[in-house]
Order: sequence, then C-alpha cells, then structure tokens
Amino acid sequence: MTGTPLLRVERLCGGYGEIAVLHDIDFSVEAGQIVAIVGANGAGKTTLLSTIASLLRPTGGRVTFRGEAISNCRPNELPGRGLALVPEGGRLFPFMSVQENLELGAFAPSARASTKARMDEVMTIFPVLGERRSQFAGRLSGGERQMCAIARALMCGPALLMLDEPSVGLSPLMTERVLETIANLVRTRDLTVMIVEQRVTEVLEIADSAHILDHGRITQSGPAARLRDDRQIRETYMGL
Repeated sequence: MTGTPLLRVERLCGGYGEIAVLHDIDFSVEAGQIVAIVGANGAGKTTLLSTIASLLRPTGGRVTFRGEAISNCRPNELPGRGLALVPEGGRLFPFMSVQENLELGAFAPSARASTKARMDEVMTIFPVLGERRSQFAGRLSGGERQMCAIARALMCGPALLMLDEPSVGLSPLMTERVLETIANLVRTRDLTVMIVEQRVTEVLEIADSAHILDHGRITQSGPAARLRDDRQIRETYMGL
C-alpha cells in the first residue's frame, strides 16, 4: 500500500488508572479495508477500541486519523471527523423509537444537514428498520438491535466504522447476516471497517487483514487468509 493510512496507531499504551492493558500497539488501517482485531477474552480488544475512540486516554504513543493526531480529542468530536464506534451490545436507548435512535447518530454539525438523506439510505440498507421505525428500540430482536446500532453509526457518514463484538448475543445465522452486511457496506460504499470479534473463523472470512492481540500486545499480523490457515491460530482461537 502507498500513501498515508486512514488510521495509524503508534506505540499505543493505555488501560484503566494504574492498570496497564495495552503495550506498544502498532498497526495501520488502509482505506477501503476490513481489518480484524481478534484475541481471547481479556486480551485488550475493547480497551484498544475505546482508546482509539478517546473514551480512554492513552498513557503513551499516539493515534492519527486522516493524517491528524486525535489522541487528545473529546469522544463527541470524532464522529464529525469521520470516525464512529459501535460499542459492544449496541447500547441503544430502549425507550426511544428506532427513528429517534438513528437521528441521534447525526448529532455532529457536519451530519445534520444531510440527516434525511442518510435516514433514507440506512432504511434502504436495513429495510427492517423502516418497518420498525416507530417501535421502541428495546423491543427489537438481538439482530435488529445490532443493525440499528450500525445504522445509527452510519448516520454521521463515517469514513472509518469501528465495531466491538457485533456478534454478541446473536445466533450463528444472524451473525453471518450481520457480517455479510458489513462486508457489503465496504464493497458498495466509501467505508473502512475495523472490527473486534471473538468469532475468529467468521470474521477472518470477510477481513482483508488481521491482528492477533494477546495480553495487550499484537503477536501476529498479516493478510486474513494467511492467518486463517495458520495452524497455531486455528488451534488456539478456532478450536480446530
């Protein structure tokens, strides 16, 4: 790849207070790719996304997005810059309607002018949300809630969409549908995705590249197809 990566993480360290979780994390994300971050429970995957999204302050290193440092940004500034995070579980507002949840995704000033057009777009991508638009989000099925959370993030028109465990609580069939939707979004729209996922086999099927996170350190990186065929990874993370 040539040119400046869309996202660059350099020697990133972080954690919770005095508890260090991330240790010298280095990787980049190229535009138009799906990049997977995989690892066991407690490996630091959610901490990594939270630090990139400025929900946690790094204790060392830096993060640049579109060539600009974002480590000192407030979390609410990043959607306006084109970076959106879908947290684990989606975290919708259950007693607000589907449409109201989606409208919250367009709170950034840069997104407000095109709220209606984006609303129409996400309803086209996720037709079930159009059918449920006046329904309380808390009454959606697990798969529908995940789709709504992704759609809400798309309302800000992100260049980079970060997804934290989108398969949590979903059946294998619904997981497959959600991952297929993510892959299709990257193919058909100007979108890049970084996805944290424990269902390693499934996510490596759609990813272009992947990084293995173990105890807060990246231990392996490379094309997803190569890592998918690696014997050690298959035994450790896929149960094969």
